[in-house]
Amino acid sequence: MRIGPQDALIIVDVQNDFLPPSGALAVPGGDTILPAVNTLTNLPFGVRVATQDWHPADHCSFTAQNGPWPDHCVQGTEGAELSALLRTNGLAAIMRKGMMQPVDSYSAFTDNNGQNPTGLEGYLHTRSIKRVWVCGLAYDVCVADTAQDAARLGFTTYVVEDACASVKTPPAQVAERLQAHGVTIVRVQDMTP
Repeated sequence: MRIGPQDALIIVDVQNDFLPPSGALAVPGGDTILPAVNTLTNLPFGVRVATQDWHPADHCSFTAQNGPWPDHCVQGTEGAELSALLRTNGLAAIMRKGMMQPVDSYSAFTDNNGQNPTGLEGYLHTRSIKRVWVCGLAYDVCVADTAQDAARLGFTTYVVEDACASVKTPPAQVAERLQAHGVTIVRVQDMTP
């Protein structure tokens, strides 16, 4: 599949807190996807965007607030920073999400209530993007929600499976869920400049 100016790469949440061995919410194998993600950044995408979970210290998703996750990606902390191993020099934008205390935001496009868009949709439309390619962490949470929203918003959507890692759901189950929403699953080797 040939990549060109109407394609966007969305790199989801490749942040220190999601990376083994010491991340607060380390995704198993999350560190092993970095070479594949960096390979994607070399392809001639029209736009390359990264996302960051960027939570207030008392965010609703944290276990101390009766949420499902340990404290992670707190605004301004080292854990919230993009991995130093991620190639970021070609990024056009970094979209921060999950910034509002009472609602989480798995998708790069909107919060979990669907009421507070991040601005990513408009950003991509103003750059004439037609297809999006999603990779990063975690495949079964933020990557999947981002891809589903992209497809729902009318973008032709692909997930680069070998540039993703899951928290707990097996990749085949995530792929099945995404394909049911019109998302195509690919691998790095399927993509050409």
